[in-house]
Amino acid sequence: MNDPAVAAREAWIPEGVILSAFGVDHVVGAQDRMYWGPGDRYTFLVTGEESGGSMFALDCLVGAGGGPPPHRHLAEDELFYIVEGEISFTAIAETRAVRAGESVFVARGTPHSYRNVGGAPARMVAVYTPSGMEGWFREVFTPVEDPTADPPPVTPELVQRMLEAGPRYNVEWLE
Repeated sequence: MNDPAVAAREAWIPEGVILSAFGVDHVVGAQDRMYWGPGDRYTFLVTGEESGGSMFALDCLVGAGGGPPPHRHLAEDELFYIVEGEISFTAIAETRAVRAGESVFVARGTPHSYRNVGGAPARMVAVYTPSGMEGWFREVFTPVEDPTADPPPVTPELVQRMLEAGPRYNVEWLE
């Protein structure tokens, strides 16, 4: 029996993605989907190409002291789920410690930032809806060749690329 919905879904599933019996996409071969950020390592879990544009999800290994400066997304909502460690989130003028098992939702347009204030890396999953921010990560950050290596140092060139690419992806930097 040919189901048109299944046929349509299979038509856009990229190579390297498999389907489970529950209709959930699982990505295999994640190393070619890893990027070094400012003291962090990001691994793409689901991209807009894989979700039909509905979302972009990534695993974030946030180094001690890591995190972006204050900014806001004009086109996406964000959800952060802390897997390991603790991250200090600031939204508008309120700061909270968010620990493993807890989450934070940031509506589009909300000024926010986060920082790993602990002495060890923290891990979280970030979800952007709709998708689109993966283009910024690809443009700005360096692909990971050795995932066991320490993140490269933050350089003025990296910060400049982050700031310059922001407007192309509806990100306003606030400091």
